[in-house]
Amino acid sequence: MPVNPIFDSFDNLRVLIVGDVMLDSYVFGKVERISPEAPIPVVNVKRKEIRLGGAGNVAMNIKSLGATPILCTVVGADSEAKDLLNLLKDNNLPSEGIIQSTTRMTTVKQRILAGSQHVVRIDSEMDSLINADEQALLIEKAKALAVSCDVIIFEDYDKGVLDAESIQQIVAFAKSKGIPTIVDPKKRNFLHYQGTDIFKPNLKELKEGLKIDFDAKNLEEVKAAVASAKNILGVNGVFLTLSENGVFIDFQGEIHHIPAHLRNITDVSGAGDTVVSIAAMCLALKLSPKMIAEISNLGGGLVCEYVGVVPIEKGKLINEYQKYF
Repeated sequence: MPVNPIFDSFDNLRVLIVGDVMLDSYVFGKVERISPEAPIPVVNVKRKEIRLGGAGNVAMNIKSLGATPILCTVVGADSEAKDLLNLLKDNNLPSEGIIQSTTRMTTVKQRILAGSQHVVRIDSEMDSLINADEQALLIEKAKALAVSCDVIIFEDYDKGVLDAESIQQIVAFAKSKGIPTIVDPKKRNFLHYQGTDIFKPNLKELKEGLKIDFDAKNLEEVKAAVASAKNILGVNGVFLTLSENGVFIDFQGEIHHIPAHLRNITDVSGAGDTVVSIAAMCLALKLSPKMIAEISNLGGGLVCEYVGVVPIEKGKLINEYQKYF
């Protein structure tokens, strides 16, 4: 399939994203002095900004690539949730999968930046599991929304929206409808994604999740670790991101290592969100494992050239792909 038709095909896809949505809040300023109260920098605020984060950033990546993202999650019934819903509206994103809870707070990650320097991050969150009623509603909504979607992304940030029961039920439903699934995991639910199509951890997550160690620069060790992960996790494929060592995929009988491209790395925040977004859409289009890895690897590298969590730009991704391939 020629390159442009692949990217054009993104426009016809609907992607369900189930998981932890949050707000990324940014305070941009300048440091000109040290506080007289403590040996800390004083940031003179120039501007503030809020963006969709977590599964919300995945949605923004999906939208930027031309597809229709549908978020399914549980957030608070607070002012931050109002900000989140307003951001969805402003970006023409559907909100029917957003469940508001009076027992929870909406997760906010506030980053203080001086120039391009990350000074501090302040997290407002709770990570307890959603209650039984909220879980039942989440599963019901996810199933109802999934029937019109081409792929499901589990975007897990360990904030309590996903657990073994909800994962199992949604995966079983997806399999019954022939909808492919891909996982961006975290530690708590690491072993709960049996039956999913692609499991996409980063190096740290895989080592911690399976309590193993290996040399990321030794491809034979990587290959063995990924094969072991497939077997232990009970998933169809593993797509491992290796930071400066590129990516490694073991899926549908194919095994590929794609080296990283040389880049001016500014900020790695959100790179994993971009990788899983692209991989999900390539999976929905039934592209080869090598193509999934190559396009996702390019996109993840591109967003690292920008400060903060930003979605991939489709035009830049296409240009970059044509440059290398």
